[in-house]
Amino acid sequence: MIKVAIVFHSPQGTTAQLAEAVAEGVSSTGLAAPTLIPLLGSDILEGRYRNEASLAAVDAAQAVIFGAPTFMGGPSAQFKAFADASSDRWDGQLWRNKLAAGFTIGSNLNGDQGNTLQYFAILAAQHGMLWAGVDLASGYDALGRNRLGVQLGASAQTESQHLQTADRSTAHYLGQRVANLANQMAR
Repeated sequence: MIKVAIVFHSPQGTTAQLAEAVAEGVSSTGLAAPTLIPLLGSDILEGRYRNEASLAAVDAAQAVIFGAPTFMGGPSAQFKAFADASSDRWDGQLWRNKLAAGFTIGSNLNGDQGNTLQYFAILAAQHGMLWAGVDLASGYDALGRNRLGVQLGASAQTESQHLQTADRSTAHYLGQRVANLANQMAR
């Protein structure tokens, strides 16, 4: 079975809600098994991410979905610490040809969430990964998915601790899409 690692930082719980929706989407296909990998502050020592078990779980996955809130126009510092720690994997191109995708959330409709998704896509490109965006046109989906019209990944917006139903559905769909594409790639 395809393994999908979902690596995320969630300081306020909303990114974790998106990660859970992504994982449910992965599982719903019956083609892949998700592994949730929360990035914790306790895993960062003297500014460096040090959880080797989490990095090894990404090594073992065929697909990786990155997630973080958008803070000050980019991913959280905790996610960035994880990304910096992945440079040891870059040396050996251990993540090369894995499928990658991403999700983020912000408190404003255009809170520069696109910059966070671009960061994830560039991180994936640095590793030689293959990027999968959201293939749903905004305004043309009966379920209201991709309500913010972001094709690069799943983008959500909330001013509270609760996700919009459409944003949760978009994250679920992203999980399904990655599982299906990873399965096609494995054939």
